[in-house]
Amino acid sequence: MRLFINKTKTFAAVVMLMFIAKYSNAQFDNMFTQYMFNETFINPAYAGSKEAMNATLLHRQQWVDFAGRPITTSFSLHGPLKNNKMGVGISVLNEKIGVLSHNLTYINYAYRLKTGEKSTLAFGLMGGIHNQMNKFSDIKANNDGSVDPQFSQNNANTIAPNFGAGIYFNTKTFYAGLSVPRMINDKVKYATNGSMELSAKIEPQNFHYYLTVGNLFTLNSKLKLKGQAMVKAVQNSALQFDLNANFLIKDRIWAGASYRNGSAVSAIIGVQVSSQFLVSYAFDYTLNSIQKYSQGSHEIVLNYLFSYKGKKVVTPRFF
Repeated sequence: MRLFINKTKTFAAVVMLMFIAKYSNAQFDNMFTQYMFNETFINPAYAGSKEAMNATLLHRQQWVDFAGRPITTSFSLHGPLKNNKMGVGISVLNEKIGVLSHNLTYINYAYRLKTGEKSTLAFGLMGGIHNQMNKFSDIKANNDGSVDPQFSQNNANTIAPNFGAGIYFNTKTFYAGLSVPRMINDKVKYATNGSMELSAKIEPQNFHYYLTVGNLFTLNSKLKLKGQAMVKAVQNSALQFDLNANFLIKDRIWAGASYRNGSAVSAIIGVQVSSQFLVSYAFDYTLNSIQKYSQGSHEIVLNYLFSYKGKKVVTPRFF
């Protein structure tokens, strides 16, 4: 009886995996609670918006204790050139979901125009590649833990190009951006015999549009409030949005909360170790049925702003 149950569970897991993989879409958008530190993945026009070179490392453990959960690590580096008239950057990302592994590498470019003494409008382009690896040989399909020969022969590896564009306006205390970070819909289809077909097309009806906006409010000499929102729109789908509010206490401690509609609420706390170095942590409490099987999600960010041409950064960068 136990043998039958184990085989049934294994069969159900394999069927679910094959259902997901059959129409696996290499064009995907990662979910970050602290997306504000990772905006080069959303909008290439964000590149160079800091006064110096900026580096961000982000690691996310989603749905802890949930088997095959997404685990994401990203790194971005960007900075200004030509007296802030241009911005350039690079973004890399790795995400593992079960036996699937996604890898992204993008180059970002922004052309920046001064629209006032303290305001800038930037136009950005991004281009790069998606790499998707499917290690079906890691699936233990037999009761003794061995690999099924049918799976061991099907380790697909695909590479597809992609590009995106965006605009970004900012002052010292306000920003707004609009972008389509991925314009090529690259789909991977799997047949029951393990064969694979890759298609990459520009399909405007599948564009993901991102609108971001944020503002810094100075409440008093020791307390500031940073409010931010992100809206994602896709044709024939419901709007998705993130609302975020963070208090900055004595220019040292960040504390706030975030809400993602129909998905999660989050608590965020950060320490401005120095005017150049920030450490921030977020905990997500899932609002849907997955919470029954997981212990929430964890996300940590390390953000460093380099000094530029001998100049020291004397105040934290808010956006």
